[in-house]
Amino acid sequence: MQERSDSDSEQWAEDDGPGEVVGRLAPSPTGALHLGNARSFLLAWLSVRSRNGALLCRIEDLDGPRIKAEAIQDALEDLAWLGLDFDGEPRLQSPNLDRYSLALEHLKSRGLIYPCTCTRSEIERSQSAPQEGLDHGLVYPGTCRDRYESGEQARVEAGREPAWRFRLPADAVVSFQDGLHGQVEIDVATDCGDFVVAKKDGQPAYQLAVVVDDGDSCINEVLRGDDLLSSTARQILLYRALGFPEPRWIHVPLVLGPDGRRLAKRHGDTRLSYFRQLGVRPEAITGFLAHSAGLIDRPRDLSPEDLLDFYDLARITPEPFTLDHSPW
Repeated sequence: MQERSDSDSEQWAEDDGPGEVVGRLAPSPTGALHLGNARSFLLAWLSVRSRNGALLCRIEDLDGPRIKAEAIQDALEDLAWLGLDFDGEPRLQSPNLDRYSLALEHLKSRGLIYPCTCTRSEIERSQSAPQEGLDHGLVYPGTCRDRYESGEQARVEAGREPAWRFRLPADAVVSFQDGLHGQVEIDVATDCGDFVVAKKDGQPAYQLAVVVDDGDSCINEVLRGDDLLSSTARQILLYRALGFPEPRWIHVPLVLGPDGRRLAKRHGDTRLSYFRQLGVRPEAITGFLAHSAGLIDRPRDLSPEDLLDFYDLARITPEPFTLDHSPW
């Protein structure tokens, strides 16, 4: 895909995508896949395969020191064991750095991003009372919005590398239709403020990388956990800034532990590899997860292929599922 000049088009990206449904699975190799991950991936698989669409796999391996090399192969093995296939070869994000840099240069050329040298502690001190956005991050007050004219000036004056933040428009209220949540409206200014699109080490931030990847792959349906609803508003702003068509959004409820918090190590071992070692059949897991999501009336051994006959977005329960004990 070639970059378009402003003289050719206001868009940076091609907007002629395929007519079929194109979705993706996007595991992050920061740890082992657990039942919560598996449920979202199963629902994403069913949504696409039930309509004979294409499903890609992207390994989101940009999270620096948190990335575990062995977790990439482990995730692929877990997906295969569950019966969640995908089309083509899995794609890593790390070889795509040039593409992210191109996107950043485009945003810079349009004055849509600016260098920021603020540290987290400085942001905290700048606020008379702590402000937390929807995803419990600090709301950026815009300290560097008009402070520097270039990245080099920021680097020289602050004595450290700058991050780059997206400059929110005057009206930063983003509305979108979600397959489960209906009409969603988020004021990005009060949610997080100008947000980071490139880190101080030069790496692209999550928000930018996933938009570029999804746009380049012509992804037109994103089904994922509803903990990312807030991120969706930011990503929509980037879709628009880069000229990518926005995908269809479906945010499914999470699997929670008995304490009401997102499933994690503190809730015991819920890794897929653990259940494999116990000898649990993959059909038992996918059948249980389908029941937890409201697709079938009781847990029973069913493969993803078997579950295609039961998949209907309208059946998915909008409430999170609480896992208060091991099913096996």
